[in-house]
Amino acid sequence: MLTGWNVIFILKIAVSAVTVLLLASLVALAKRKIRLHGRINIGFFVLTISALIGLEVIVRLIDPTIFDYFDRTTRQSLLIHWCFALPAAALLPAMLFTGLTHRRPLHLKLAAIFGVLWTGTFITGVFFLPHAPH
Repeated sequence: MLTGWNVIFILKIAVSAVTVLLLASLVALAKRKIRLHGRINIGFFVLTISALIGLEVIVRLIDPTIFDYFDRTTRQSLLIHWCFALPAAALLPAMLFTGLTHRRPLHLKLAAIFGVLWTGTFITGVFFLPHAPH
């Protein structure tokens, strides 16, 4: 059964899984394996955008009321999470483009911004969002 709590739990798993990919990408970069860094980031991009599209399909098309029964605290936590997650997701195409086209200075600037946003996404998504009713 698809409930708001199930969606939150699945998103926690997804955020955790792609964060592992992101960290693997940074390890590859530290080892100067630039091609591997890029390949991992393509996977990160595809999985992250797929999760975002899946969430949007659920919330906008399948069940627009899926989060309606959340209490005020949970809604606030979800809003804060989205304040990090949505800008991070919006940066992903630019990050991918600048990385694949070797526009290093811009890629590094975007990476710094993305790093802050993704850290916020991870912390708010995994630790602040409840995965079960209070």
